[in-house]
Amino acid sequence: MDPKEESSADQEGARERGLVYTWQAGCCCPDPERLPGWSGKIVLQAAVGINHGVLLSEDGEVYSFGKLPWRVELEDAYISCPILEKALNGQHVVTVAAGSFHCGAVTEGGDVYMWGGNSAGQCAVANQAFVPEPKPISISDSEASHPLPIRILQLACGEEHTLALSLSREIWAWGSGCQLGLITNTFPVTKPQKVEYLAGRVVLQIACGASHSLALVQCLPTQDIKPIPERCNHCSQLLITMTDKEDHVIISDSHCCPLGVVLANSHSECHISCSSLETLERKSITSSQGDDCQKTLTEDQALAAAEYDAASVFSNSDAQEDSGISSPGNLLIMDKVTTKQHLASLPDHPLNEKPMDQQPEQHSQEEDLTACLPSPPGPGTSALNSLVVSCASAVGVRVAATCEAGALSLKKVMNFYGTVPGDTVSPPSAGSPSLDGVKDSREEQVRQESMQGKKSSSLVDIREEESEGVCRRLSLPGLLSQVSPRLLRKVGRAKMRTVALTPTYSGEADALLPSLRTEVWSWGKGKEGQLGHGDTLPRLQPLCVKSLDGKEVIHLSAGGHHSLALTAKSQVYSWGSNTFGQLSHLSSPTTVPRLAKVCDDKSIWSIAAGPDYSLFLVDGEEFQPLLYYSGREEKKESDVSSENSCFKNSTLLLNCSKLGYISSVMAGGNNCLALVDKNIMGYIASLHELASMERQFYSKLSAIKSQVLRPLLGLDNLGASSTVQLLQEMASTFSKLCYLIGQHGASLTSFIQGSKEAKNLAVLKHSSLFLESYTEYCTSLTNFLVMGGFTLLSKPAMDFLTKSQALLQDLSETNEEALPLVDVLNTLFFLPIRRLHNYARTLLKLATCFEVASPEYQSLQDASSCYETLAVHLNRKRKEAEYTLGFWKTFPGKMTDSLRKPERRLICESSNRGLSLQHAGRFSVNWFILFNDALVHAQFSTHHIFSLSTLWVEPVSEESGNMNGLRVTTPEEQFILVSSTPQEKTKWLRAISQAVDQALKGTTDLPPYGVSGNIQRQEPPISRSAKYTFYKDPRLKDATYNGRWLSGKPHGRGVLKWADGRMYSGMFRSGLEDGHGEYKIPSKILNKCDRYVGYWKEGKMCGQGIYSYATGEVYEGSFQDNMRHGHGLLRSGKLTSTSPSMFIGQWVMDKKTGYGVFDDITRGEKYMGMWQDDLGQGNGVVVTQFGLYYEGAFSSNKMMGTGVLLSEDDTVYEGEFSDNWTLNGKGRLTLPNGDNIEGIFSGEWGSGIKIAGTYFKPSLYDHEKDRPKTLRKLGNLAVPADEKWKAVFEECWHQLGCEQPGQGDRWKAWDNIAVALTTNRRQHKDSPELLSRSHAQTLESLEFIPKHVGAFTLEKYDNIKKYLIKACDTPLHPLGKLVETLVAVYRMTYVGVGANRRLLQEAVREIKSYLKRIFQLVRFLFPDLPEEGSSIPLLVTETKGRRSFCSGKNDSRPESPEPGYVVTSSGLLLPVLLPRLYPPLFMLYALDNEREEDVYWECVLRLNKQPDMALLSFLGVQMKFWPTKTCILGENRKVLPNTKDACFASAVECLQQISTTFTPADKLKVIQQTFEEISQSVLESLHEDFLWSMDDLFPVFLYVVLRARIRNLGSEVHLIEDLMDPYLQHGEQGIMFTTLKACYYQIQHEKLT
Repeated sequence: MDPKEESSADQEGARERGLVYTWQAGCCCPDPERLPGWSGKIVLQAAVGINHGVLLSEDGEVYSFGKLPWRVELEDAYISCPILEKALNGQHVVTVAAGSFHCGAVTEGGDVYMWGGNSAGQCAVANQAFVPEPKPISISDSEASHPLPIRILQLACGEEHTLALSLSREIWAWGSGCQLGLITNTFPVTKPQKVEYLAGRVVLQIACGASHSLALVQCLPTQDIKPIPERCNHCSQLLITMTDKEDHVIISDSHCCPLGVVLANSHSECHISCSSLETLERKSITSSQGDDCQKTLTEDQALAAAEYDAASVFSNSDAQEDSGISSPGNLLIMDKVTTKQHLASLPDHPLNEKPMDQQPEQHSQEEDLTACLPSPPGPGTSALNSLVVSCASAVGVRVAATCEAGALSLKKVMNFYGTVPGDTVSPPSAGSPSLDGVKDSREEQVRQESMQGKKSSSLVDIREEESEGVCRRLSLPGLLSQVSPRLLRKVGRAKMRTVALTPTYSGEADALLPSLRTEVWSWGKGKEGQLGHGDTLPRLQPLCVKSLDGKEVIHLSAGGHHSLALTAKSQVYSWGSNTFGQLSHLSSPTTVPRLAKVCDDKSIWSIAAGPDYSLFLVDGEEFQPLLYYSGREEKKESDVSSENSCFKNSTLLLNCSKLGYISSVMAGGNNCLALVDKNIMGYIASLHELASMERQFYSKLSAIKSQVLRPLLGLDNLGASSTVQLLQEMASTFSKLCYLIGQHGASLTSFIQGSKEAKNLAVLKHSSLFLESYTEYCTSLTNFLVMGGFTLLSKPAMDFLTKSQALLQDLSETNEEALPLVDVLNTLFFLPIRRLHNYARTLLKLATCFEVASPEYQSLQDASSCYETLAVHLNRKRKEAEYTLGFWKTFPGKMTDSLRKPERRLICESSNRGLSLQHAGRFSVNWFILFNDALVHAQFSTHHIFSLSTLWVEPVSEESGNMNGLRVTTPEEQFILVSSTPQEKTKWLRAISQAVDQALKGTTDLPPYGVSGNIQRQEPPISRSAKYTFYKDPRLKDATYNGRWLSGKPHGRGVLKWADGRMYSGMFRSGLEDGHGEYKIPSKILNKCDRYVGYWKEGKMCGQGIYSYATGEVYEGSFQDNMRHGHGLLRSGKLTSTSPSMFIGQWVMDKKTGYGVFDDITRGEKYMGMWQDDLGQGNGVVVTQFGLYYEGAFSSNKMMGTGVLLSEDDTVYEGEFSDNWTLNGKGRLTLPNGDNIEGIFSGEWGSGIKIAGTYFKPSLYDHEKDRPKTLRKLGNLAVPADEKWKAVFEECWHQLGCEQPGQGDRWKAWDNIAVALTTNRRQHKDSPELLSRSHAQTLESLEFIPKHVGAFTLEKYDNIKKYLIKACDTPLHPLGKLVETLVAVYRMTYVGVGANRRLLQEAVREIKSYLKRIFQLVRFLFPDLPEEGSSIPLLVTETKGRRSFCSGKNDSRPESPEPGYVVTSSGLLLPVLLPRLYPPLFMLYALDNEREEDVYWECVLRLNKQPDMALLSFLGVQMKFWPTKTCILGENRKVLPNTKDACFASAVECLQQISTTFTPADKLKVIQQTFEEISQSVLESLHEDFLWSMDDLFPVFLYVVLRARIRNLGSEVHLIEDLMDPYLQHGEQGIMFTTLKACYYQIQHEKLT
């Protein structure tokens, strides 16, 4: 609740928050006072040292008070009124810390400022006793390649050291002493250094005592735990050695590493303290400041032995509160449950909690167990051995070995001390004035305690030791232990079955809320046992306090010589110095954490440790915090109490009803300080209530988990594995919820200690986390309930449950005595759901503290209704579950058992005869049961289950005379249900509809937030997605369909899988495949699939598709009724890219029929002709790669009948054939020189032919005339061009909706085009290869149809032309598809073997035929387009006077009227078609003109060696046309006799462009432009108008042609000639073209003399 956001009414209240009260520590009835002279700023945080304190105000300013000896001029004064630290002005401070005599602050940016006493370098400043003003400290990672400044989150200050926690959760330290945890012995450390030992671990909090440090560290995730190493990390020797003797085994793990303690790798928890002893010796001796770290060497040795081998083996556990205390050797004191169960291994010990009130029994039980030990064991061997035996019988070999070794080393220790461990040392008298004396006796006491282990045989949960990978080794060399083989055998006995119930946690929750999976690590001086490791040794590096594992510690506090840890269960563990009773318990030894007894049943939620006292904040009445105190008390003179008064229990120090609500307490030296909030408008009270209730709730859930759930899971024979699984599922969701609540409790505690802004409440900010966890728990709980969970459990668990009946009733808050066990359990496990109402109520309370219009009010209000809605929803779920359970109980039997599923709920059933089947027999029994996922129709002995997701229900119309009927449709059945009354009909209709609707929405258990829960859609959608397996339909039997449905039939996109492996994935319509889809048919023999991708109609392949056969053949083309029909391409052979054969052409009913091209790549032949039933039949042409050419008749794939055969050298045979390349019958053979033979021929071409006939030698003058005649006849016996590719054009017409070419409705055709475009676009949208942007734009522009109204003008013609160009650009348009297919077939025909010069005329005829047939299509779509050869009149404005080529003047004489624009198919369509067909066509031209072009080219090359003038004169160009000057690169130069390539350069360049154009029209324009360029350059030199005569012009043009050096000029000329518009032949362009042609022939025949 930020004051800025509050209304004016709350302004008053803003000053009532963050009030500071102080009082003197140790006085019995303190009277807290407000800090004098403190202005009304809200204090967010305070910190106190021995004699001073610092405050942090809400606006980020820092104030100091008390004794500040470092402040100039204030050395001796006591500042009672806080003064501002001006050096920090402009910095927004977020947290402050105070050590004994120094202070620190952290700003928003993560910078650290330190000031105060610096005698030990604790302010990170060198050689300066005091730092008077806050000074920035630079903390940077020197190891990083670029030292970046480290941002800090939290500070902790001790007496002589400071720790900082960085944003990346690592600890940095500076100051002096071993409590820094650094690997150094040079103090002070004034440059902050990283505590490498914990690098890589997530540190959550740090705390500094006077001379020790604590850190709260997040546990490693389970997968990070490392296996136990077999070898030492440093010297690679084996850690454990075993030696076999006759009757025993010697196990030695006495490996002593010569290298001492080296830093373990950062993640490892495994401190291999091979020889921490040596290191300790070395370091403590050399340590400059560690006087109290130093002892005599022998003492050190002994203590080290105690530490690493047996410290807590022998710890006294009379008043032990919890499951285990461990030394670094990880020897845990076992708890009562473990004892009870005869040392069987139980799941993870951290959770083996016990109720506190059962402790007294424990002692006696442990004594029974260890009865084999002599009572006061002398330091003799027998006691030790028996101890080892008792240990070994429970635990594995390794530990046994360790224990025994420990025992032996302990013997040495005992001998060294020489005292009888039985003695107890009386506590020091209270009168003893010297504190030192107390300390000494304290040390002695600690020593005694560490040896007082008579009664507690400490056992290890061996599995845990292994899992945690703890591998601390013994540090004394040479300890051998002896274990008899008998004992080892004993160890191997079977264990009881165990079920682990670890606190499951979700990663998400751990990221958003405080983690409870924590460990406590400590280091520094341990003289008073304040490190918690069970000894009094110092630690130079952090060590994990093992006994706090699994205790869910959430906060640490370190005092002068003691430490406190607060857990999520609101308990406090304390250890260290207990001289004044500051630990709040009397248990000894105090060197390990023990549970503090602060107050009976109230929960502690905040702690503070002072130099010799502790403060505890506890939930009181009305949720107002109470403050408890334990520790040093100032005696009044008159108070003569017992000596033992220093060990007093903690006292209630303040009942804060007068002060207000304490949010946090701080303990300094002589002063304590508390921050208090007044309860404005109930806001603070509601927050405390929320936090307190959550903590209590967590304790309750933990109790249920440990005292009910875990024992239940541990029981044997719990029944069917499914029940056990459901129980485990329920237990794990319970654990998860429990963990979340614990986290939430911890987060609320820190929320109350912070700025308390409502919007940061976790329950608001992360509400989805809570809602999901509760829902998940409720789902698994109701599932368990439905399967009869608790009833099944109550039998095997009866003993356990009856014993703990009182406990159960207490936990479940039920007071009825006679309640059956099952109900108690039910109530107990549904408890958490109640908590949701509390959330809703508290959030509503909080909301009322805000103005209605404020955003806080809104969000709190919304969250409140969310929780309330969920609570109602989950209660409804519970009722449904109970109703369903009732049903299963009422109708037991085989059928109902088979229907019983955990997540299935009953909605209604017809046992009341309310529903019957229409037309059912008189004696038939029809029972309908509606579940939330299925409708079950049961008859005598059979039942059928109809899944709700594929069930449609509708009332039968009343006309049919059936008033109360419901029609139920399922994919394979339809039946009518008749209800007895209209009400019954309405009930069933509504129930089925809602159930179907719910089943379709999925099992979202969450109610729709923001919507009241009862608004539900009545009608489920007719169209839906669902999965179904067919059981009847013969075509689909056992096939599974998953996809869209419409009224009982697959409709839309879906996937259908048959049992035999066939699969169809694509579109359906009314239950049949229809639209685009993919179909796979596995082939058993070839172990591959046939695969079809393409279009379907009414369940059959129909339309375009690609069929890949398992054999490797691929067919692309048209289908009809599952057969290849229409135009298609078949590639066959193993590799489709280089397939041995390829056919493209027409198919009819799966067979090649009609015109087609077959490329037999292996034989190097290509057949182009007619087919019938897969065989070549009719006219055709064959070319081979050796240049043979045949055209003529074919029959059954063979050349049969009349034909013409040409070989490469122009030998021609015309006549009859009987087989491929076999001449048989009459014929005529013409040789290349014109000789010919006529007669009867027989034999195969190329292998000797028999001839009976006449030989003719033609006369010389006949020769020229005669020769071309045969060649001229080529093509007569081939398939006429218009007969080719008919199927392709027919398909296009069909797409436009016409049965026959040119017959049909034009508007329907345009509609079909629009549909084709949109469906294709939609399909491309689904496909991964998205359309390019230009493609998408083309498609958009195609949506506009060119207008055709009124007279046809040139503009309309241009529009049509533009439309065609775009349409042919995209294969999605029918015309584009047509052009694409034609280009493909053309290339297939004339590329490769088909590139044969004989085919040129055929190729040209084919293009002309395409033009004609496409033009017919275009005219059908644009009927206004005039027919071929007619002209469009030009408007007058367009006939501007243009310069006639042959005269210089403007030519607008009326006698030469300008013709209109002539419409021709080539003019309109060649620009679209020719560029795509150009490569194969031009190749044919080049092959055909090869010889004459070679002659021409030779001549061009020779003549081009001449300089310009020589060439001009040679060609006979008149002198007056010779250019005198030429412009080269912008400067005029004179033409010299040796100038080359300079004259008419622009015309030459222009003519060269003829090779870059495609269509004849474009090429003619280039020629025309060339003539204009020539005239231009002549005009420039003549400076007068003139008219060209052909005699003048020809030589000049010849010069330009020669200089242009066009390689394939002959091909260009012939192409223009063949394809130019006939109407151009006699116009201007025609004459110019003739000139070019003449030049070409002239050059060939030029005689160079």
